[in-house]
Amino acid sequence: MELPDVLFDMFLGKPLWMWAGFLTLVASLLALDLGVFHRKQHAIGVSESLKLSAFYIALGLSFGGFIWWWLGQQKGVEYLTGFVIEKSLAVDNLFVIAMIFAHLSIPREYQHRVLFWGILGVILLRGIMIGLGATLVERFEWILWFFALFLIYSGIRMFFSGEADETEGENVVLGFMRRNFRVTKRLHGNRFFVRRPIDRKGRMALFITPLFLALVVIEAADVVFAVDSVPAIFAITTDAYIVYTSNIFAILGLRALYFALAATIERFRYLKHAIAIVLVFIGSKIVVADMLDIAKIPPEISLAVTVILLAGGIAYSMRRTAHESAQPGGRF
Repeated sequence: MELPDVLFDMFLGKPLWMWAGFLTLVASLLALDLGVFHRKQHAIGVSESLKLSAFYIALGLSFGGFIWWWLGQQKGVEYLTGFVIEKSLAVDNLFVIAMIFAHLSIPREYQHRVLFWGILGVILLRGIMIGLGATLVERFEWILWFFALFLIYSGIRMFFSGEADETEGENVVLGFMRRNFRVTKRLHGNRFFVRRPIDRKGRMALFITPLFLALVVIEAADVVFAVDSVPAIFAITTDAYIVYTSNIFAILGLRALYFALAATIERFRYLKHAIAIVLVFIGSKIVVADMLDIAKIPPEISLAVTVILLAGGIAYSMRRTAHESAQPGGRF
C-alpha cells in the first residue's frame, strides 16, 4: 500500500510523513501513560519512577538512532546533543516544579495528573516557538547571533542566580491568578475546577482549585525555560525537525524523572552552574566561529564538551552536598 502523495509534501524541511509519524508516536506514548501506566490514581514511588525514566531515555536514544540511520551521522549527533542539553535544562526545571508543589501543598498522588496535562501544553508551546524560530532563522540568518548573545547572558544570569530569583516569576503568576480568579483554599481531590456557592441565596460559581493553579504556574515556568532551551538547540542545529523531536523526547520523560529525583533533588543543587556554563559555551561557539571566520564547530565536539561539563556538575554536586550533609546541623 502506497502512502498518499500529500505525506511527501515538505514542511519545515522534512516530509509530512516524518512529522505525522513522530506525533503519532508521542500521542501513543501519552495514551499508554494515562490509560495503562497510571490508569489508577496513585503516588509514584522511586522504583516505578526509575523504570519509567529508563524507558523514556532509552526510547529517546533509540529515536536518535533512527535519525542517525535515516538522516546521517551529523544529524544523529545534532539530535543527541539537543537531547542532552534539553534533558539537563529539564532537570533544572525540576527544582522549580518541586518548589511549586511544596508551596501549594500538592500531594504526591496528584502531582502526576498536573505534570501529565502540563506536557500537553508543552508539546503545543514548543511547536509554536520552534516553528517561529525556524522561520526567523531561515529569513534572518543574523538572528543566530541574537540567540548566541542571549544564551551567554542567560548562562551568566543562571550561574549567579539564587532560589529567590528562580521563584520570582512563579510568585507573579500566583498573585495574578489569585487576584483575577476565584481560587479555593483547599484541594478537591484530583479536580481542577469545582462549583461552589458564592452567597446565601445559593448562587453557584466556578472556582479554580490549587491543583489547576499548580498546572498554570508550571506552564508559565516552562515558557521561561523554553526561552533558554529553544535558542540553545538552534545554536546546535537549524533543522526544525531535529530541534522539535529532541526537545519533546527529553521532556516526555520529565514527569517520571521528577518522581525519581524529588526526594534527593537537593543533591543536584550545583548542577545548574554546569548547565549555565553549557549555555555560555553553546552561545560562545557561534560568536567565536563568526569572529574568526572559521567553519562551524563540529557537533561531536559540542556533544563531548556538554557531556563532560554536565558530568562534572553532577559529580561536584554529589560530593559537595554529601560533605554538607555530614556537617552538624546539615540539611540532609
